[in-house]
Amino acid sequence: MSLPEDLLELAVATAREAGRMLVDKRPAGGPDVVQTKSSPTDVVTQMDRAAERLIIERIRAARPGDGFLGEEGGTHDGDSDVRWVIDPIDGTVNYLYDLPDWAVSIAAEVNGVTVAGAVEMPRRGESYTAVRGGGALLHDGTGTRELRCNTGVPLNRALVATGFGYAAERRAHQARVLTGVLPNVRDIRRGGSCCVDLCSLAAGRVDAYYERGVQAWDIAAGALIVQEAGGRVEGLGGAAPGPELTIAGGPGVFEALHDLLAPLDPARD
Repeated sequence: MSLPEDLLELAVATAREAGRMLVDKRPAGGPDVVQTKSSPTDVVTQMDRAAERLIIERIRAARPGDGFLGEEGGTHDGDSDVRWVIDPIDGTVNYLYDLPDWAVSIAAEVNGVTVAGAVEMPRRGESYTAVRGGGALLHDGTGTRELRCNTGVPLNRALVATGFGYAAERRAHQARVLTGVLPNVRDIRRGGSCCVDLCSLAAGRVDAYYERGVQAWDIAAGALIVQEAGGRVEGLGGAAPGPELTIAGGPGVFEALHDLLAPLDPARD
């Protein structure tokens, strides 16, 4: 039987090693972009691939029977009940531009349920962890503290994080949705990394988050961290969070943001 605490320990150690490698080996003269993903502005770097290889190799050495779902093509079936969902660099553009808001995200699923998650932010010096049913923690240079989402925040005083897609048509509609959101909240923040935004929500640094187009590897660890910090992570109308739409927030503000977004038709391009 795979204990969530053991899975978390492996996730944390592996994410930290990958984070150190990404910092130490970042090309000094600028990023080495090898191709694009969905559009010319959605880039994948050599370091994405190197980090994913490192993560899979380390976990496979410790647990050879497990499966993987990775952003950069590292998807493999396993013989055990455990699958690792990994994003080697969430916030690739930030990494390319040497901005601090990027992260290594590793989550462990058991029979399809996320039970442990680690998000490593090397440039911030922060590690976020969660075990299902065991709470969420922030580890940094000052020590370790329990995470709690902000609660009872009126929507008009809520600081809301969001992100935008790469395709021009999607961006255009997201801008229209934003014009319906912005007058009704305190302000908007666009950091450029889904899992950083989710961890910021869990830490009380923003009050809510929404975005269209995020994938399983973007939210697997971050969603568990938010949930264990007392927040909700869902799609529209109680649907599962995912590419169509992901909404997250603490009690009260989640419901208000959901109801604001619903008539704005945010789940289309």
